[in-house]
Amino acid sequence: MARSARRALSGPGPERDTAVQALKAAAAALIAWALAGWWWKAPMAMLAPWTAIFLVQSTVYRSLKSALQQFVVVVMGTLLAAGAGLLTGDTMLAMVIALPVTMLFGSYARFGTQGLNAPTAALFVLVYGTYSGFDIIHRFLETLLGAVIGLAVNALVLPPVHSRSVRHLRGRLPEESAALLHAVADGLGDGTYSRDDAQAWHDRARRLTDRVTDLRTARRWSEESYRFNPGHRLRRSAPEPPAADWDFAWDRITQHAEAITRTLAEAGQDRSGRTVLPVPAPRILAELLGAAGDLCELDDPLGGSDPADDDTDEARRRSRARREALRRAYAAQDELTSLFRERGDASQDALAAVTADTIRLLADLSAIAGQGPDDADEADEADRQEADGSGG
Repeated sequence: MARSARRALSGPGPERDTAVQALKAAAAALIAWALAGWWWKAPMAMLAPWTAIFLVQSTVYRSLKSALQQFVVVVMGTLLAAGAGLLTGDTMLAMVIALPVTMLFGSYARFGTQGLNAPTAALFVLVYGTYSGFDIIHRFLETLLGAVIGLAVNALVLPPVHSRSVRHLRGRLPEESAALLHAVADGLGDGTYSRDDAQAWHDRARRLTDRVTDLRTARRWSEESYRFNPGHRLRRSAPEPPAADWDFAWDRITQHAEAITRTLAEAGQDRSGRTVLPVPAPRILAELLGAAGDLCELDDPLGGSDPADDDTDEARRRSRARREALRRAYAAQDELTSLFRERGDASQDALAAVTADTIRLLADLSAIAGQGPDDADEADEADRQEADGSGG
C-alpha cells in the first residue's frame, strides 16, 4: 500500500488514476449528503451519497450508463417492495414476496452490476417500513440527486481518459518484436541454436500476439473513455491515442513472427529429417530477420503519422535507415526464394513454409514503413545522385 501511495504521488500512472477516482467518489458523496441530508433534510438522505459513490465510474460513459441502470432498478425495487408491504402488512411476508422477485429482476444481464441495487432498494423500503407515496417519491428524488451529482463530478472534475495504456503498448510492441527477431537472427547466424532455443523463440512470439490482444483491449477502453467526455480535450496529460489502423498491421506482423518461429521449432523435432532446413537457409534467414528487426526498431514513434509530413533531420535519418534495412531484407528474401526454387529434396517442406511467412512479414513491414523494394532502390539512387552532385 505504501508503494502504491508513493507511485501515486511521484507521477502519472494507474495508482494516481485510482487515487483520483477514489477522492472524486468521496467528494461526490459529501456533496450529495450536504444537499440531501444537511440542507434538504430528506427522510432517506443516505440514498443520495450512496448512489453518488457508485456512479463515479472509470469512464464518463460508464457513469452515465450506470446512472440509468441504477435509477431503473431502484425504482423497480422500491415499487415492488412497497406493493408487497401494502399487500401483506407484514415485513417478513413482504420480504418473502419482494426479495425473490427483485433478485430475479436485478439478475438481468443488461443491468450489469447495478442489478443488485434492486433487492437492496427493496430492503431499505421494508426495513424502514415506509410505504407511503410521499416516502417513495422522496426515495426516487434522493436517488436521482445522487446520480446527478456522481455523474457531474466524474464528468467535470478531471474526467478520466484512458489512453496511457494504448501509448505504452504502442511503444512496447515494436521494441519486443525487434528484440525477438534479432534474437532469432543471432541464433541462426552463429549456427548454434538448438531445439530448445527455437521453442523459446516461439514462446516469445506467442506472447507478442498476447500483446496485440492487450492493445485491442486498451484501445476499446480508451475509446470508451472519450465517449460523452466533455473535458478530455482540456487535459494536456491525455493526448489522443495513435490511430487504430496501426494495430491491424502489427497483428499480422506478430502472427508472421509466430509462424516463422513455429517452423523453426518444428524443424528440429522431426527425426526423419523431412523438416530440416538446408544448410544455406539459416544464414540467409538470419540476414533477413536481422533486417526485419531493424525495421521494427525504426517504426514511427508518432503512431502512424505520414513520414512525408516530417522533414526533420531525425525523420530523414530514420527514412534512410528504413530504406537500407528494406534493401537488405529484400536481398535476403530474393536469395531465400531462389534457394527454395533450386532445392527439390525433403527439406522443401520447412523451407517453403518459412519462405512464404517471410514474404508476408516483409510485405507488412514495408506497409508500415510506407516503402517497398522499388521505393527503396529509387530513393537510394536519388541519395547517390544528390551525394555526387554535392561532391561535384
